[in-house]
Amino acid sequence: MADIILATLNARYAHCAFGLRYLFANLGDLQPRARLLEFDINQRPLDVAENILGNNPRILGLGLHVWNASQTLILVRLLKQLRPALIVILGGPEISHETDQQEISRLADHIIPGEADLAFAQLCRQLLSLSALPSHTPVHSLALSPTPPPDLATLALPYDFYTDDDIAHRVIYAEASRGCPYECEFCLSALDETVRQFPLDRFLAAMQRLLDRGCRQFKFVDRTFNLDLKTSAAILQFFLDRYRPGLFLHFEMVPDRLPESLRVLIQDFPPISLQFEVGIQTFNEEVAQRIGRRQDNAKAEQNLRWLRAHSGVHLHADLIVGLPGESLDSFATGFDRLVAMEPHEIQVGILKRLRGAPIARHTAQWRMIYDPQPPYEILQNRDLDFAVIQRLRRFARYWDLIANSGRFVETAPLIWKNSSPFREFLAFSDWLSTETGSTHGIALPRLARLLEKYLREKKEFSGSVTHSQASGPRARQVRHSGPDDK
Repeated sequence: MADIILATLNARYAHCAFGLRYLFANLGDLQPRARLLEFDINQRPLDVAENILGNNPRILGLGLHVWNASQTLILVRLLKQLRPALIVILGGPEISHETDQQEISRLADHIIPGEADLAFAQLCRQLLSLSALPSHTPVHSLALSPTPPPDLATLALPYDFYTDDDIAHRVIYAEASRGCPYECEFCLSALDETVRQFPLDRFLAAMQRLLDRGCRQFKFVDRTFNLDLKTSAAILQFFLDRYRPGLFLHFEMVPDRLPESLRVLIQDFPPISLQFEVGIQTFNEEVAQRIGRRQDNAKAEQNLRWLRAHSGVHLHADLIVGLPGESLDSFATGFDRLVAMEPHEIQVGILKRLRGAPIARHTAQWRMIYDPQPPYEILQNRDLDFAVIQRLRRFARYWDLIANSGRFVETAPLIWKNSSPFREFLAFSDWLSTETGSTHGIALPRLARLLEKYLREKKEFSGSVTHSQASGPRARQVRHSGPDDK
């Protein structure tokens, strides 16, 4: 039983609700009256509702994200039918923008846009101080006045609220900073006004406690980990000094910013202990300028090639399909250029129109049509019609299964040997789609047989195709989740 329940639907069990732990950590004297519950999007909303109501809460705080928006709407509908007096407070990136356009906002009692670390506790105190909690009201007192970002030095940190089970079985998130100085219009971080750093001493002390409890896998959600070089160097040195077998650190890195001071540290880490997620997104400089993305492509390429040749870093690079003005030929050129740099993984993402993201300003000119349902992916635009986008969607899925999985490291390059990786893999993707009629549920042995069949029939390959179990970062499930990761 708890007066306050903090809950969300994670994308999968392996993910921890980082934001909820911040809310819980900053409840102060209300902590004994609160409980944190985590579910995932594969659970039935009816079962989730049963679990929540079984705690007989007076207040329910729900985290709303692009990946759980549809399921959370169903859940709130159920809860309001079953327990109308339950006060539902919504927060998170999905509800912080275009609030008045969402059905769920009309069902909830309060909405806290922006960073709710302190505002949630403040609202709960106000509500619990009343002799009787008010019934549902259409007036959302916080919806039209986003809370100012809190001073990070004043926040209680969430890391002690990871359980031993979390540490043993789930992704442990960390952040040394919030915000992003760049203005890439597809990302909600384009709305940030500045980058703020957590006090380094407090942060490293929290990391030490996690290490002492046996934590070995950390995923940093900082948008630009290597922006403040002094801080990033100090954090890398901290973990290097305490390295133990099994330590794995994931960082999102600005690809064109890798000075010698960081290179020296990076080289000292054992192979596969570091993973860098580098967002290339596009090599088309005209497209990049159109969407406000500032990036030195030549420097980014130089850095990626150096990392591949001189470090044991696992490189995960991102490209986006569907940016305004990016034609199929332009995307193909960028993809081939990236493949030549030999990152371990290339995530081909389909452009999403996240609520509040400035990319929406291009909708009319570039005839951008998005799926109205989350995650709001592009369906077609002026340069790429629906059929082409669908082909590229399948391309992305099959590339993940074949090239990114780590199971066909030697065989996959045979698909595009001495030719354009993009064109050849697109042809393979079209063939595989015809053969299977599916992008999911393809068993690994069948996938290997199909790959061998294609190589023999289309490429006159005479060898054998072998596959292995995925290892390293893929096996750890430390994977990119999109711009709303936290």
